[in-house]
Amino acid sequence: MNLIIDIGNTRIKAGLFEQNLLKHFFVFETSSHDSEIVSPAVKGSSALIAADLFNKYAIDQCIVASVVDGMEPFTNQLKEKATILIFESTMPSPVKNLYQSTNTLGTDRFAAAIGGNSVFPNKNVLVIDAGTCIKYNFVNSNNEFLGGAISPGLQMRFNSLNTFTSRLPLIQVEEDFDSLIGSNTKESILSGVEIGIVAEVEGVIERYQHIYPDITVILTGGDTNFFEKRLKSRIFTDSFIILKGLNRVLEYTINEK
Repeated sequence: MNLIIDIGNTRIKAGLFEQNLLKHFFVFETSSHDSEIVSPAVKGSSALIAADLFNKYAIDQCIVASVVDGMEPFTNQLKEKATILIFESTMPSPVKNLYQSTNTLGTDRFAAAIGGNSVFPNKNVLVIDAGTCIKYNFVNSNNEFLGGAISPGLQMRFNSLNTFTSRLPLIQVEEDFDSLIGSNTKESILSGVEIGIVAEVEGVIERYQHIYPDITVILTGGDTNFFEKRLKSRIFTDSFIILKGLNRVLEYTINEK
């Protein structure tokens, strides 16, 4: 069984795969103050995964991808339990990486691209990861990762308006808001952020469709539900696309040895 761990800015997703089939899924919280990994239910440390999961399941190998620093204590614990692969965007993979600055390419972006390609091989695929940032990741029909774009995510836009101005308040997401013309400051911020961010994503999809008419669009990330009910474009949603990509890399690495 493969243990797949994706460490993001706010959450850690872990999946247990038997070959290409996801059997179990777990979500943990990331503490921004130290290198500990804490469950929302149990105030433990990285030992929660390193001990708990390995005690419950027959794990043969593991792959870890992280977009945050300070994970060495956690990965060192994992290395005591099984063979561990630390995913880097520069390593060999089933998708050819044509990104010009592979050393600065986020592992989550490349993993998402590989996951999209694993679900739709030999297709033009755009994976939109709507999380802390919105990341657009494109793989062409030749199974080549070309790159994409990064823009501020939903909550980041609300936070930035409050942080970088003197008087604008911090507004929270309102799922049912759909007014184009804000009649007060709160509504104007909601319109600017929520209507604006949807217009951005729709516009990006339309520009890709103009170049690649047969493109498949996959939406993933923490704000998937927000966008899914607002986007007019035909999209697929897959909450596990990054985990699928990492599992594919692990299987690819094992088979290449």
